[in-house]
Amino acid sequence: MRTPEFWNHKTGSLSAPLTRALLTPLSWLVTLVGRGRQRAVKSTRAPVPVICLGNVTLGGTGKTPLAITLGRMLQEAGHSPAFLTRGYGGQTRGSVLVDALRHSARDVGDEALLLARIAPVIVARDRVVGAQLAAAQGASVIIMDDGFQNPHLFKDFSLLVLETGSGLGNGRVFPAGPLREPLADALGRADAVIAMGEGRFETVTNLPILSAQLLNLAPPPGGSLIAFAGIGRPGKFFDALRAGGAELKQEISFDDHHVYSATEVASLHNWAAKEKAKLITTEKDFVRLRSNQRDNIEAWPVEARFANPETLMAMLAQVLSS
Repeated sequence: MRTPEFWNHKTGSLSAPLTRALLTPLSWLVTLVGRGRQRAVKSTRAPVPVICLGNVTLGGTGKTPLAITLGRMLQEAGHSPAFLTRGYGGQTRGSVLVDALRHSARDVGDEALLLARIAPVIVARDRVVGAQLAAAQGASVIIMDDGFQNPHLFKDFSLLVLETGSGLGNGRVFPAGPLREPLADALGRADAVIAMGEGRFETVTNLPILSAQLLNLAPPPGGSLIAFAGIGRPGKFFDALRAGGAELKQEISFDDHHVYSATEVASLHNWAAKEKAKLITTEKDFVRLRSNQRDNIEAWPVEARFANPETLMAMLAQVLSS
């Protein structure tokens, strides 16, 4: 789904306050159901430590790049991490060890394929069974990409990713706003916060706060570009291209995790030819394209970096030694 305008601002259009008011009772219901689920479910411990990277908002906050960076940090420290994810957008059922040579984004989702470049990935809607499979495959620690609101698997350490600035939108719970649950509830289950972005961090909390940013590994290609993206917030990708000096002829947004049809890809190529421009997209979008659709489309890589990675590793030391 596309982000509704009234989610983004506390005021918004003239109709926004009325829309929020009408949807607020449903937000109360979502909150009550979520709290009841957290109280009712007894979490199961995995055979190895579980580090959860989650967020409180619907849409992208950079969790997957953070998971990749954390995976590399753990490998450098001598650990054998595996990723555990639901595989959003994929059609595979059960618990599956991702094979990048055999699976496509249609099978396991785009995020799983990106994570599989770094370490083994288990896709499982049942996180407990998935964690057991990860441990059986030799993982010494599990990085849970998302699943912060899932109470079934015990988290040994939970990192809540929050965007700086206006990342919480109007601050209300779905459907009146972009939050999956009240922020106070999420902070109550977190062990630390990752403030993602360059802006000011405005949330009041006594939890440790780690700073991180998404950085592009290279400048955008020269010449005219047509950018397209089907991620949580396509505008962030377009803004980053412009900030990097890109000459954007067109910005085309698709829904998050959009699966591109042959007709859509052909239209993009035709439009690029007409404008004498190159096509550029995100890595998440690129892996969702079929191999025969990727010609003459460039993926712009991004990397998450912590301001003080040693601080994070010090926080995790006790968990990793257990």
